[in-house]
Amino acid sequence: MNPTPTQLATQAAAVLDELERAVVGKRFVLELAFAAILANGHILLEDVPGVAKTLLARSLAQVTDLEFVRIQFTPDLAPADVTGATVFDQRRHEFDFRPGPVFCNLLLADEVNRAPAKTQASLLEAMEERQVTVDGTTHKLTRPFLVIATQNPIDFEGTYPLPEAQVDRFIARLSLGYPTMDDEVELVARRVRRGTDAHDLSCIVTRDELLAMQGTVETIDVDRSVLGYATELVHATRASERTELGASPRGTLALVKLARAVAAMHGRDYVLPDDVKTVAVPALCHRLLVRPEQWVQGVTGADVVAECVASVPAPPPIDHGAGPPVP
Repeated sequence: MNPTPTQLATQAAAVLDELERAVVGKRFVLELAFAAILANGHILLEDVPGVAKTLLARSLAQVTDLEFVRIQFTPDLAPADVTGATVFDQRRHEFDFRPGPVFCNLLLADEVNRAPAKTQASLLEAMEERQVTVDGTTHKLTRPFLVIATQNPIDFEGTYPLPEAQVDRFIARLSLGYPTMDDEVELVARRVRRGTDAHDLSCIVTRDELLAMQGTVETIDVDRSVLGYATELVHATRASERTELGASPRGTLALVKLARAVAAMHGRDYVLPDDVKTVAVPALCHRLLVRPEQWVQGVTGADVVAECVASVPAPPPIDHGAGPPVP
């Protein structure tokens, strides 16, 4: 049975509190990351080395009882190293499928842009359809299946940039950034007290409970005026003079999915325009193609989305007492 939004909010708060034992001073990023998981979406973590990208992914798996696998993407990584392969068993004279590391619940694709395009593409079917096809045979993945991919935005040597079609499949792009001085002192102090690099986190929700929480998110009401607001934001990215390419309709869907998850995490069964504003940048910034002259000036997709949020008027307050959820 799916929890109510109030129950989900309590569970989510406990998950975030436990995550903060490992990832210090990044509560807002943790909220967005867990919202993406509740929305059954994949996350692109783009940041410099050493700011807890891998720790965040591993911690999310620990507190939600998900089977975690990490793949270090390298130039010599082959598609079969991700999806698995069919091998001939000489004893039984039969072909057997040997599942690859993608058969898990939470896959960390570390430095995903260091593998060639063919290997990157091997993730596409898994991410979009939660299945892989090897030698003409389709194999379903266990639910939930989520990908957290990381890449370093500074180091481009020996990398293969992700094509727009693949980047578009991530529900959110997040960045942890450097901690504040006080937070960095605290995280070092915690390491000294622990006496080990490992973080012993407790499981807060089970895999089945997480699936039920995802089911609750699908029941969150979205008024048509809020849907119109989300769509108008996406259209504003397409009309912006700073972009060659705006967000796709998949971006609109991602924006609404994330907004529903944030609403549920706050104990509401309806989405507010402020929920849409909260997730607009992480949901849309990686889906834009900024004009070269703007990019040279340091304008990013996040800047364009922020401008759209500032320029598009939000709808007035509405009565949430009636009306069925939008399917």
